[in-house]
Amino acid sequence: MSTPAPTGIRTETDGPILIVTIDRPDARNAVDRPTADALYETFKAFDADDDLSVAILTGANGNFCAGADLKAVAEGRGNKSVTEGDYGPMGPSRLDLSKPVIA
Repeated sequence: MSTPAPTGIRTETDGPILIVTIDRPDARNAVDRPTADALYETFKAFDADDDLSVAILTGANGNFCAGADLKAVAEGRGNKSVTEGDYGPMGPSRLDLSKPVIA
């Protein structure tokens, strides 16, 4: 089952596997704030879902991820510069998950 999202990511499940695809082709899959938020929420939900045992993080169109979206940062729409708790500047980068993620 595939779930499209206007946040720059797509998710699909294949049995116990969650596939998370960063899908921002115009930005070479660079992560802006909405994408970081979506990744964070997706991986928190993955960790809490007993039906899922592993996640695969990938990028669409032959690009994994160009890092932070510097255009968004320059326009003041960048990732959170001050992080709290387990939220990192790229979203889930500081999460301590109990399940493996393959990137």
